[in-house]
Amino acid sequence: MTFEEKSQRKEMLRSLFKDGKIKPMGFKELAGFLGVPKEERGDLNALLDELTNEGLITKDLSGKYGLSSARVITGSFIANERGFGFVDVDGETEDIFIPEKYTYGALHGDIVRVKLRSEGFDDDKGGKHRREGEIVAIEDHGIKQIVGVVQKKKDFCFVVPDNNKINFDVFVDNKNSKSATSGMKVVCELINYGDKNHNPEGKITEIIGNINDLGVDIMSVVLDMGIPHEFPEEVKAYVESGNFIDPDPAEFAGRTDIRNLRTVTIDGEDAKDLDDAITLEKSEDGIYHLGVHIADVSNYVKEGSALDKEAINRGTSCYLTDRVIPMLPPQLSNGICSLNAGTDRLALSCFMDINSEGKIIDHSIKETVVNVDRRMSYTDVFAILERNNEETLEKYRDFIDFFDLMAELSAIIRKRRNERGSIDFDLPECKIELDEKGFVTNIKPYERNTATKIIEDFMLAANETVAEEFFWQELPFVYRVHEEPDEEKMETLREFVKNFGHRLHIRNEVHSKEIQKLLCEIEGTEEEAIISRLTLRSMKQARYSTECTGHFGLASKYYCHFTSPIRRYPDLQIHRIIKEYLHGTLNDRMNHYNEILPDIAARCSKTERRAEEAERETDKMKKAEYMKSFIGQSFTGVISGITSWGIYVELPNTCEGMIRFADIEDDYFECDKTMYMAKSRRTGKEYRLGESVKIVVINADKQTKTVDFMFDYEE
Repeated sequence: MTFEEKSQRKEMLRSLFKDGKIKPMGFKELAGFLGVPKEERGDLNALLDELTNEGLITKDLSGKYGLSSARVITGSFIANERGFGFVDVDGETEDIFIPEKYTYGALHGDIVRVKLRSEGFDDDKGGKHRREGEIVAIEDHGIKQIVGVVQKKKDFCFVVPDNNKINFDVFVDNKNSKSATSGMKVVCELINYGDKNHNPEGKITEIIGNINDLGVDIMSVVLDMGIPHEFPEEVKAYVESGNFIDPDPAEFAGRTDIRNLRTVTIDGEDAKDLDDAITLEKSEDGIYHLGVHIADVSNYVKEGSALDKEAINRGTSCYLTDRVIPMLPPQLSNGICSLNAGTDRLALSCFMDINSEGKIIDHSIKETVVNVDRRMSYTDVFAILERNNEETLEKYRDFIDFFDLMAELSAIIRKRRNERGSIDFDLPECKIELDEKGFVTNIKPYERNTATKIIEDFMLAANETVAEEFFWQELPFVYRVHEEPDEEKMETLREFVKNFGHRLHIRNEVHSKEIQKLLCEIEGTEEEAIISRLTLRSMKQARYSTECTGHFGLASKYYCHFTSPIRRYPDLQIHRIIKEYLHGTLNDRMNHYNEILPDIAARCSKTERRAEEAERETDKMKKAEYMKSFIGQSFTGVISGITSWGIYVELPNTCEGMIRFADIEDDYFECDKTMYMAKSRRTGKEYRLGESVKIVVINADKQTKTVDFMFDYEE
């Protein structure tokens, strides 16, 4: 019996029991009912055993088979490096905890069936216990290949996965090893997934390089995440055959020519893909005329083309520590689509008239031709606004009044947004500096300043304006949505902030304004960073959707991503819709967009999360590399997390490490997860989230991306 035949018969049996077409009966009676000949009854017995083991049917004491009453749920397995895991179920807010002994060989990303062993409940101490389950079947393996380090043996080798959520080394025999030697980073295709008693088996398909070679560390993360990093030959041929330096003047026909307006871009010093530019004037009646001009990428990336297919496959540009993996080839992203100073460029512009209270009283969206006067950096604009650099002031003297006007309008827009309850998470970010060999030389906090906030405010205004326009037009569209947080998580947050003397008012529903009040209240306090981070963790993740359900964090009823089509596919997609609407051809394409947009929104949400995870993982790896040079040194940090196995501490440079309870001799720690507190049984000392502690760096491992601390008892 082939695998396909076995699967079909198994599914047929399961359906017959489920639909009530088979009453409880013994094996012989069941075989006769199904008409199974004697020579095939061994196969039937094996299938019944599998269905019983998976919890889909039961066999009672009298030997009769019947439909199981146990609840079996299908979901995605999320492994933990400590052996246990969770199953995420579509449509359910709470996942299912899977103890290590019940994972039964499931790998991270597998689609599994879970039999519930216990339902979630609240105990008499106010604690909450999640559902617990047992994996009974693996429906599909989510991981097809892994990236790892080779450990060579005599006649075979093991590949040790970089991903610490994969708890098995992969066995590779010599004929499948590509002659890889110990210490090499490789890509390994899984050819046998093993079971709870046997390691998976694999075949090495690519040798990335030695673990110490330049760039191999970052590339390993890229390959492990499955991020496309090389453009297909068809795309390369297209961009190499075309002229992607300057647009054809013939393309200016029918567009609004705004090359006479004073126009600037403001970006980071290293940015090359400049997709937004600003114009701004203030009329005598006090009305601000703001123009947000976005690169018209859709003019060059046509739907269904090889370029378009690769763009949606990538979904977003990925900004890693030492490189950018762009959504579009550099000839477009840094060339003809980039709003480079002194060059004519095609744009899609949102013009907004804004009154002195920050209300947008009129707007229009047009195809335009722009020519940027100045390519500005955040650093220079900040220096101009703060009047702290004479050389910069002299260099841009003709634009000082322009930037002052921008700051004036930005403050008005921000004030109006804050009044409606928009939440501004000003969490510490870092800039990781590398030398020419790719080693970390410094990690320093990156702070937002007035210049970065100006661009944020203007982009948010354009995104909201465009979203509201197309919502009321009742046209197919892709929105950026952010649902309200779960009341349970907000209640936990409310209890936590009480420990610091703060209050979070939660009534029948959660209002963003209450969270905003809390963040304003803690501004400048020692606990600001920790409460801000915990508040952010309590939020749901923003995503793309065809339904306009609003953006909780921004307190906005209508929101989309319109301003970055060079690096985000959703922006590019809605540019196409906008342009078809402007040209009067959208009505003929309504069914087409209604059909494709849900899948595009879902795919873009996934690729966004993939890129974010890659960025986090590369940063963690480089931070571990950096902290290795500080082993034995003491620092003061803040407790950023408390678990049953240790305390996380974050240093001022944003590097985070763990004090593992297992490393602390002659002591035992009791954890109160609801209060985010750990207590030493020996000394009675309590450690709380947000508390300042002095630590010593005892280890740092670039491979596992972890840093280990110990309490500095000599403080």
